[in-house]
Amino acid sequence: MAKIKKMEKSSAFTRSLPDGCKICREGAKMVLLVTGKCARRCCYCPLSTEKKGKDVFFANERRINVVSEMLDEARLMDAKGTGMTGGDPLVAVARTDECIHALKKEFGDSHHIHLYTSSTNKAAIKRVARAGLDEIRFHPPMAIWRRLRESAYAAAISFSKDEGLSVGLEVPVLPGREADLQAAVAFADDRDLDFVNLNELEFSETNWRALRRVGYDVKTDISSAVMGSEELGRKLLKSEVSVPLHYCSSAFKDGIQLRRRIMRRGKNVKKPHEILTEDGTLLKGVIETDSISATTAWLLNKYDIPGRLVWSDHEKDRLEIAPWVLEEIAAELPYASYIVEEYPTADRLEVERTPLKRR
Repeated sequence: MAKIKKMEKSSAFTRSLPDGCKICREGAKMVLLVTGKCARRCCYCPLSTEKKGKDVFFANERRINVVSEMLDEARLMDAKGTGMTGGDPLVAVARTDECIHALKKEFGDSHHIHLYTSSTNKAAIKRVARAGLDEIRFHPPMAIWRRLRESAYAAAISFSKDEGLSVGLEVPVLPGREADLQAAVAFADDRDLDFVNLNELEFSETNWRALRRVGYDVKTDISSAVMGSEELGRKLLKSEVSVPLHYCSSAFKDGIQLRRRIMRRGKNVKKPHEILTEDGTLLKGVIETDSISATTAWLLNKYDIPGRLVWSDHEKDRLEIAPWVLEEIAAELPYASYIVEEYPTADRLEVERTPLKRR
C-alpha cells in the first residue's frame, strides 16, 4: 500500500498530487464555469439553480459574457492556472476552445488548464487538446463504474493520452457504493491513468432532496458534507494500486482552496480604505446616506479625512470609509453606520455587518 500523505482539512493523497490540484491548493486556479449545460443528469450534482442546466458563463463568482472579462478576472487573482468546469465544458466546445487559446496566449504555456467532463466525444477532446489543454478529468456516470472497461470511456481515455493530455478520473465518494468506486479505481490503475480524484460528497440547494431520498444525511450540524463519505474516501486511499489517489474534503475546498483564492484577489482589489483580514475578506466602514456626494464633502471638510480613505459606492448606493476612521466618528454622525465584512469577489457577498450607530 502506498504511503498516504496528509493535507489540510483532512484531505490526503498517495504517490503524487495532480498538477491541477497543486495549483488549486495554492488558491491560484481560476474556476471557469464554461456552461451550466450538461448531457448527464447526475442526482448528486451540486450546481446552483443560477447555473444548473443554463448556458451561463462564470469566472470565479463573476458572471461574464466575453473572454476579455475572463482574462480580467484571471489577472485580478494572479491566476497560475484555470480549472474548466460546468455543466460540461465540452457541451460548449467552441467557447471552451476560445477560452483555452486566450488563456495560453495571455499567460503563456505555464498557465495550467484542466477540464472536467463526462463527455467521450473524441472530436471535442481533440479540439481542446490542440488548443492547449493540459489535463482532462473524466467523470463517468455512477451506473457504469463497474463496466468502464466495456464503455466509451475506455476509448476516450486512450485517445486523450495519445493527444498528449494528462488523464484522470474524478468522482464523488458515495457512501454505500464502495464496490463501484473500487471498480473505478481498479480500472484507472489498469489503464495507467495519471490520477483518481475522490471528492467528498456534499449537499447543495439543488441535490439535497435526491440525496435525502436515498438516505444520506449531513455528518455534522455545521457541515454540508455527507455522513460516511470521508470515511469511505480515506478507506479507498488504502487500495493496493499504483495509480495516484487523491481524496479532497469539503472543508478543504472551502477552508483552503477558496480562502486562498479570495486572498489572492483581495490583495489586488483592496482599496486604501479597506482592511484585508486573515480570512481574505475585506473590512470597511459603511455610512447610509441619501446623498453620497454631499455627505462625502461634509465629512472631508469637518473631520479633515484624507480623500483616499473615503469611497463612493454607487453600485450599492452607500458611502464607504476606512473602518478605523468610522469607529472614531460614528457617535457624532447623523447617519446609520456599520462595519461591514465582505468577500473580495465580484459578487461582494456580505459576511457580517456590525452596527456602530443606527439612524
